[in-house]
Amino acid sequence: MKRSLHSTLLLLLFIAALAIAPLLLPEFYVTLLNYIGLYAIVALGLVMLTGVGGLTSFGQAAFVGLGAYTSAYLTTVHGVSPWLTLPAGLLVTAVVALSLGLVTLRLSGHFLPLGTIAWGMSLYYLFGNLDALGGHTGISGIPPLRLLDLELKSGREFFYLIWTVLLVLVLATRNLLDSREGRAIRALKGGSVMAEAMGVNTPRSKIVVFTVAALYASVSGWLYAHLQRFVNPTPFSLTQGIEYLFMAVVGGVSHVWGAILGAGLITVLKQWLQDWLPRLLGQSGNFEIIVFGLLMIFVLHRARDGLWPMLQRFFPQQVLLRMQAEGAAPLARRVQPEVGSVLLEVQDASKHFGGLVANDRVSFKVRAGEVMALIGPNGAGKSTLFNGISGVDPLTSGSVSFRGERVEYLPAREIARRGMSRTFQHVRLLPAMSVIENVAIGAHLRGRKSFVAAACRSERAEEARLLHEAALQLERCGLAEQMYEAAGSLPLGKQRIVEIARALAADPCLLLLDEPAAGLRYLEKQSLAGLLRRLRAEGIGILLVEHDMDFVMGLADRVLVMEFGQKLASGLPEEVQRNPAVIEAYLGGVE
Repeated sequence: MKRSLHSTLLLLLFIAALAIAPLLLPEFYVTLLNYIGLYAIVALGLVMLTGVGGLTSFGQAAFVGLGAYTSAYLTTVHGVSPWLTLPAGLLVTAVVALSLGLVTLRLSGHFLPLGTIAWGMSLYYLFGNLDALGGHTGISGIPPLRLLDLELKSGREFFYLIWTVLLVLVLATRNLLDSREGRAIRALKGGSVMAEAMGVNTPRSKIVVFTVAALYASVSGWLYAHLQRFVNPTPFSLTQGIEYLFMAVVGGVSHVWGAILGAGLITVLKQWLQDWLPRLLGQSGNFEIIVFGLLMIFVLHRARDGLWPMLQRFFPQQVLLRMQAEGAAPLARRVQPEVGSVLLEVQDASKHFGGLVANDRVSFKVRAGEVMALIGPNGAGKSTLFNGISGVDPLTSGSVSFRGERVEYLPAREIARRGMSRTFQHVRLLPAMSVIENVAIGAHLRGRKSFVAAACRSERAEEARLLHEAALQLERCGLAEQMYEAAGSLPLGKQRIVEIARALAADPCLLLLDEPAAGLRYLEKQSLAGLLRRLRAEGIGILLVEHDMDFVMGLADRVLVMEFGQKLASGLPEEVQRNPAVIEAYLGGVE
């Protein structure tokens, strides 16, 4: 409670300081604060896009230009009211962002930022070469904004509009990131494989965060056009796009308030350097760019998360997850298949990587209410088969039927929607997120509210139910005491249990566990075995890959042995242990 009051008090003091700033500061500093606010709006979009979503863009300045030029053209050429040009600019930006995003976001690695550089430069030169937009001379005579009878002509009058818009967007961004859709966006940074397996539509989430970041930039451009009342292509160049990204990184690219901190620091520092460096060096030039480059290297070495996390230690943030999770109504449960019915049927499953045959015509069935173990030496193709069954890496040939429906051609998220959930051989958690939020990602498909509802905070009831479900699964798995800790702070064994809890949050009827006992101590393995027996008693089917033979043989109802991608043997645990071919594979022969 003290931390909550502390954070609220600091926020109120910040807002009060903003309210009186134009009344006390000289015109120069008010203008500087106006530009900080405009830049922070763009940097805020980059916090979501790059810091949270893991998608790097150098082209945000072009989206600022779209908002500015749309309003400038419509107001000066067609006499449209400035307030009507805001939705027009947002519409134009959304169409362009969706078109570019559908192409650019298919790229990965270094090709993605290169793609954003390409279209950022293209839009910049488009602004300068269209006669309708004034060419490189630009458009002047943009009318001022009016609020009722007040005409916003001066920077002091415009100040309150800019910072009100910024604070509203900060609130909307925090709401969005603290939601089901926000977790889906944050899951992008951990890679698409885990997110898709949990039911997240990663292409949609990428397009959403890309478009929202572009719309933020467009709003900044609209404000800029009516503050300056003149636009030309120069402020929307690739150089400015790089500077926006620099602001986000220096302030704290994963933190909402870091956008304001970074915009403030870079804007003030740039102004000072432009004044001081010519005096020190005796000549004029863009020497501040050199200083910024050195500063970026220093920040990346000493504070990779930016400066805001360093300040955050002195100004702790309010934590509401515990309050949200408590007392919420439970989520609806899936109707489980009848015990003994066939859940999964794999026929002649094969997976080729060029000339390498990882799986060669493997067939088996898994029934509801049984534990089937998939064992074999390292490199036998067990995890590859898991990936093929769950849609993470589709099979080359063969068929997979889940609950009577062919699913081998479906994406992983659609297979997850039908009731199959899994863990991974190499733990795939988001280390900076809390344990309960990681588990709540597993319940993604059990929510319905959109990102708009999240930004407006109208999905709180659903969010509370999702967090409540995550808390229940953590208690079920024996991790109730760790649910509010950062997932990356847990030892490897407990991180594997978190993955099981995340898979259970999806309310599956088939559970695929890839080496769940790896890294666990003896008592932890016994506790895990007890949990899996309880799940089996509830009618959940479990397909298990594991190297601990004592764990497997004491738990599994049936065992399938693989070697070199092929099915070597199958049957009851006792039969498999006596099989000469199995003994040969594991021990090199029978004495």
